[in-house]
Amino acid sequence: MLIMSGAAYTGHLSLDDNFAWLGTPSALTMLSVAALAEILAYYVPGVDNLLDSLATPAALVAGTVVSAAVMTDLPPMVKWTAAVIAGGGVAGLTQGVTAMLRAKSTILTGGLGNSVIATAELGGALLFSLLTLVAPLAALALVILFLWLAIRLLRQLFRAARPSSGQK
Repeated sequence: MLIMSGAAYTGHLSLDDNFAWLGTPSALTMLSVAALAEILAYYVPGVDNLLDSLATPAALVAGTVVSAAVMTDLPPMVKWTAAVIAGGGVAGLTQGVTAMLRAKSTILTGGLGNSVIATAELGGALLFSLLTLVAPLAALALVILFLWLAIRLLRQLFRAARPSSGQK
């Protein structure tokens, strides 16, 4: 939302009239402070896992709002259906996968490896947000690739942690 707010504020992104408030200086300031606090919190072991439990449902809402804000010429039913499925669904799934990776990292490293995940998540969020502004289809393709890779990684981690059925 911060990247979208900044793009709208500088005139690089058109928003639906109902979401014009996202392009205001106060929204940009509020989202900047919130983003900075969130980034710092993800580098504190334990706090990061607590934040994930709050951020996962919030990601669904934020993804829906961001998607709806840029859909300017669609009938309301189509707009909100697409926003919930595409925006909220992708954001929620992405946040869910990173939360699961961070939880697994906490178990395997005692939370010390979570900063690597936080850094990758921050870099990915910046990359995808900026790429979405300049090449939306490329961003969608990268999101799909990221989710596929993350799900494969999670499967491998859960298989490695599960005791084999032949051992007692």
